[in-house]
Amino acid sequence: MNTVFISDLHLAENQPVIADIFLRFLQREARSAGSLYILGDFFEAWVGDDDLTAFHLVIIAALRAATESGLPIYLMHGNRDFLLGRRFLNATGCRLLPDEYVLNLVNGPVLLMHGDTLCTADTAYLKFRKKSRNWFMQKLFLCKSLAKRQAIAARMREQSKLHTSNAPEYLMDVTQAEVERVMAKHQVKKLIHGHTHRPAVHEFSLGDMAVTRTVLPAWHEKGNMLVVGADGLQESVDLY
Repeated sequence: MNTVFISDLHLAENQPVIADIFLRFLQREARSAGSLYILGDFFEAWVGDDDLTAFHLVIIAALRAATESGLPIYLMHGNRDFLLGRRFLNATGCRLLPDEYVLNLVNGPVLLMHGDTLCTADTAYLKFRKKSRNWFMQKLFLCKSLAKRQAIAARMREQSKLHTSNAPEYLMDVTQAEVERVMAKHQVKKLIHGHTHRPAVHEFSLGDMAVTRTVLPAWHEKGNMLVVGADGLQESVDLY
C-alpha cells in the first residue's frame, strides 16, 4: 500500500482553511494509505498537552478516528511543536518517532527528519533548540500556567518571524555538508524532510552513490502529500 508523508501544516485556529483541508485529507486520501508520517510542525505552536482548546480537541478526535480505523500515524517533533507529549499520543493513537528515523521501503531505506538540525549555519536557532529540548527546561516551562505559556509562545513566534525575515537566505536552508554527513551516518540514498518550506527534489552524489533529498512543502493556501507507492515510485499531490 501507499506510504504518505506530510509536514509543516502549522495548524492553528486562525487558519481554518488549512485545518479543513487536513480534516478532509484524513477522511479521504489518508484512508487508502498503508501508513501516514507527519514530519514535524504539525501545529503552529504547542505549549503542552493540557492546552485542550475546542480547536485542538477537533484535531485530536480526527486523529483518533483515523488511527482507530486502522491507519498507523507516525509523528515527528518539529521546531514548533516539540512539546507534544504522552497525553497527546495516548489521546490520538499516534506514535512518536525520533529526530532521525530510517524507514525501510520497497526500494530501500529512507531517512526521515523534520530538517531543522540540517540548518547548521543558523547557530542562534541551534542554541535555542539545545536549550528548549532539555528535559529540565521543558519541565520548568510546563510548570508555568497555561496562560503564561501561551503568552511566551506568542512572543517567541513574533521573534522567530523577525529573525526569519532579517536573516540571509543561506541561514534558512540546509547545509549541504550536514546533509551528506547525516545520510552517510545512516547509510541511506534517500532523505525526506520538511522545515525549510522550499519544496524540491535534490539529486547529488555521495561518494560513488547517486542520492536524493526530497523537501516537503509547507501547507499554506493548500495542502500537499508525498505518496510513495508499493512500486517505490514517489508522487507529490496537492490537496485543496
